[in-house]
Amino acid sequence: MKISCTETTTMKNFPPQADKPVLVIPFAADQDVLPTTGEESLDTLCASALGNSALKIEPGTRLSVYHPEAGQVVLLATEPTPKSLDWQQLGHHVLEAANAHHAAHCRVLLGVQSSVDIAKMCFGARLSHYSFRPYWNKKAAERPAPLAHLEVLCDSPDETASAESARTGLAAGVAFSRDLISEPPNVLYPETFAKRLEDLGELGVKVEVLDEAAMRQLGMNALLGVAQGSVRPPRLVVMHWDNDLGTPQPTAIIGKGVTFDTGGISLKPAKNMEEMKFDMGGAGVISGVMKAIALQKVKMNVVGVVGLAENMPDGNAQRPGDVVTAMDGQTIAIHNTDAEGRLVLADVLHYTNARFKPSAMVDLATLTGAIVVALGSEYAGLFSNNDDLAQALNSAGYACDEKLWRLPLHKNYDKQLDTLVADMCNIGGPEAGAITAAQFLQRFVGDTPWAHLDIAGVVWNNKTKPNYPAGASGFGVTLLYSWLEQRFGGQNAS
Repeated sequence: MKISCTETTTMKNFPPQADKPVLVIPFAADQDVLPTTGEESLDTLCASALGNSALKIEPGTRLSVYHPEAGQVVLLATEPTPKSLDWQQLGHHVLEAANAHHAAHCRVLLGVQSSVDIAKMCFGARLSHYSFRPYWNKKAAERPAPLAHLEVLCDSPDETASAESARTGLAAGVAFSRDLISEPPNVLYPETFAKRLEDLGELGVKVEVLDEAAMRQLGMNALLGVAQGSVRPPRLVVMHWDNDLGTPQPTAIIGKGVTFDTGGISLKPAKNMEEMKFDMGGAGVISGVMKAIALQKVKMNVVGVVGLAENMPDGNAQRPGDVVTAMDGQTIAIHNTDAEGRLVLADVLHYTNARFKPSAMVDLATLTGAIVVALGSEYAGLFSNNDDLAQALNSAGYACDEKLWRLPLHKNYDKQLDTLVADMCNIGGPEAGAITAAQFLQRFVGDTPWAHLDIAGVVWNNKTKPNYPAGASGFGVTLLYSWLEQRFGGQNAS
C-alpha cells in the first residue's frame, strides 16, 4: 500500500470522477463539531448527517454519506483525547472504512494534527493492511483487491512524510515475521528458512548458517535430538547487525524455530495440529526484528540467533527415556518429546552466551500450552533473572500494545525437573508448566541478564484485532524493536 501526504488546502481538488476515492473524516466522539473541509456544500452535508443520525456515537462509529463531487464520505468517531495507541488503532479503523466500500484510494482528513501522531496512524494502517495471499488462486479473483493508496491530508505534509518513513522499516519487519509464520511447513522448513534469512545480507546483516555437521561438532545434542526424526536437517542461523561502534558487547535476541511440531513420539492430538506450523514463531519474530533494524539503519549492536528444527516421529526419532548431553555438558533425560522447544533453546542460549558474551539476552518461544491457560491471548509470559531488564521489556510492551505479564522464577520449582538418570529432565509435570519450562532455560544462561518471553498464546489470531489481522500476529517485533531503541539511546518506535 502506498501512503502519501498532501497539504490540506488541496481538499477542494477532488480527484477525477473515475478515480473518486473514499474520504474519511475523523472527529472526536464527544463532540458534534466536525473538522472543516473548506468545501461549504460538503461541510453542510456532513454536519446535517451527523446531526440527524440516530446512531450512538462512540469511538469507532462510522457514518457514511455521499457527496456529488467528493464521492463516498465516511465520518469516523475517534477517542476524545487520542493517546499514542489510539492513533495507531485509528489507522485500523480508517482501513476498515475504506475496505467497507472496496476503495482502491482512500483520503483521510487530519489537518493540524501533529506529524508524530499522524505517523502513528499510518503505522497502524500498514499493520492492518497486511494479508497473506501467495497461495490464493481462484479465491484471489473472487475477493476485492486491498486498498492500494492511502492519502493523508494534513497541514505539514513534508514533516509528516518524514515521520511516517521512520516507521516503514518496522512495518516491513512485522510483515516479514507474519509471512514466515504463515508459510506452510512443506514450504518453510529449516533449510528454506535459513535461505530466506541469508537474503538479509543484502541489507547489511552479517548472516552465518551452521549446518548439522557444524552443530554436531559443537556438541549441540539437545537441538540435534529434536531434529533426528525428520528428513529435514536442522540449521542454526546467526544474524549480526553492528552499527554502533561504542558498544563492544552486543545485545542478543534468540528465537525457537521448530518449523513443524508433531510432538514427536509423544504425538500431539490430531485436532488443530495444522497450527503447529507456527511453532517457529519465536524465530519468525527475531527475523522480523533484524530486518526492521537493517531497513531503518539504526545504531545498534544486536545479534539474532535462531535454532531451526522439525519435530517428527519416524523410526529414528528421539524417544521418551533417551538422555542427551547439551552443548554445555549438562545431561537431559527426555521424559516427553513434545517438550522440544526448550531443548532447542538450551543449546542456542549457551552457544550465544559463550560466543558473543552479550550484555543481555532475550529469547522468544511458543514454548508451552500452560502459558495459554494462564494468560490466554492478551498477554505473553515474561520470566527474567534481572528486574531492570524485565521492567524495560514490560514498559516497551505496554507502550506498543504487546503486553507482557511477569511470572516467577524460584529455586523451589527446580525439584520438578529432578530425575534419577541425568542432571535434569525436560518436563516438570502438570503443575506450573510455563514456570518449570523457564526454570529449565535458566540453567543455560549463566549470570547474563536474561528474559524469556513465552508467546504461545499471542503468536496467532483466530480473528482480527486492531492492527493485528487474523492469522500470524507478529507479536514481539515492535516490542523488541522499541526496547532495543530505548536500550541504545533512540526513541520508542511504538
